[in-house]
Amino acid sequence: MSLFVQDGATGKHAYRLRIVIACICAVCLIAMMCLTVADVLGRYIMNAPVPGAAELTELLLAAVVFLGLPAASIDNDHIAVDVLTSRFSETRARLLEIVISFVSASVLTVVGWRIWIVGQQIAGYSGTTPTLKMPLAPVAYGSAILCVIAAMVTLVLAASHWRNRNG
Repeated sequence: MSLFVQDGATGKHAYRLRIVIACICAVCLIAMMCLTVADVLGRYIMNAPVPGAAELTELLLAAVVFLGLPAASIDNDHIAVDVLTSRFSETRARLLEIVISFVSASVLTVVGWRIWIVGQQIAGYSGTTPTLKMPLAPVAYGSAILCVIAAMVTLVLAASHWRNRNG
């Protein structure tokens, strides 16, 4: 069960946040699906594909992936393989969770920082998508911010494990 799924204000806010993220991701996925169907039907039936369909699909996919990062962090639902760690004592397993949470938060922070730098480079040359001429820098900035938010949630998880290490 998630750290954030608890009674009280924190649990309710996290639950609402997860619902909002899930709804936004669902809308993006449905839009991708409809766009792909329209593009395929237009391409093969009417010989007229949807202009910029690939670009929009890529942008929607980026939105789903980077919105999913904080959601997965809130639920503590990142992929974990516990072949060896399942044999650890509870204390050792909790210590390992703390270390892994700090490492994960560090990696997410570095990824967010590097994406921000790429966003600055894209903004410097006014990068846009080829067909629709949509600016790409805001996508990079949003992705970077979502990475850092996921890192902060992961740090909260690590702090929670640290506080509960004796109990």
